[in-house]
Amino acid sequence: MEERFTKFFDSPAFAVVGASADRTKYGNKVLRCYLQNGKKAIPVNPKGGAIEGVESVAGVADLPAEVKSLSIITPPAVTEKVVEKALAHGIQNVWMQPGAQSEKAVARCRDAGINVIADGSCLLVVLGWHGG
Repeated sequence: MEERFTKFFDSPAFAVVGASADRTKYGNKVLRCYLQNGKKAIPVNPKGGAIEGVESVAGVADLPAEVKSLSIITPPAVTEKVVEKALAHGIQNVWMQPGAQSEKAVARCRDAGINVIADGSCLLVVLGWHGG
């Protein structure tokens, strides 16, 4: 596995920004993929509540310190704001799912020394998604 993927998956816990209770949405599938692979994942959703049985947090600033890796499934303009919050919160790894990428956000991560994955790689493919 590529070094940047290995570094991303070394985190003791993960966050999914753009997590959704709608099982047809990628924000839900990415969360379920983490859980299927035995990884601790925390949904980030401003609406709150539990998603797939895991209590969500309202924003990146509310994540526990053990979260070092962040999956982003948001529109590019939102991704840019999420990256700023992630940098302020000490996140070390950012994975922008296909469609969430923003050149500005990628450049910001690289300038800050953050391990960033934003080349169209899909977490569902890399981890192996089992579900519909």
